[in-house]
Amino acid sequence: MSQETSNTIEDNKQSSGRSKNLVVLIVDDSATIRRSAETMLANEGYEVVCAENGFEALSKITRHHPDLIFVDIMMPRLDGYQTCAIIKNNNEFRDTPVVMLTSKDGLFDKARGRVVGSDQYLTKPFTREELLGAVKQHATA
Repeated sequence: MSQETSNTIEDNKQSSGRSKNLVVLIVDDSATIRRSAETMLANEGYEVVCAENGFEALSKITRHHPDLIFVDIMMPRLDGYQTCAIIKNNNEFRDTPVVMLTSKDGLFDKARGRVVGSDQYLTKPFTREELLGAVKQHATA
């Protein structure tokens, strides 16, 4: 996370008078999606960590211990289904909610997400309200 983003998070916590202390990981190969989600969540005072693929996400999960993970399905090398399955098969992170974030909204895609352990399915393009609603639904902090 950049120093500028860290400062923004701290400024938001101080100016809003609330500190959610919730760490959210956004995993998406689209820089636009990552930036949009990061901005929406940081403006609400959440700490946001971003990864552009599944391998990077696995590294950041062990480093940052996020409270909630949003994972894009269609990514190169390690897709969202594989990433979610690895997270859910790890005893340390099994209970961390994973929300599939994708433009694929077919019944088969949703069922496959459930099979690998996803907790919710959010279709792109998502609205600010949908993103924040998913965070509130799964927030344990």
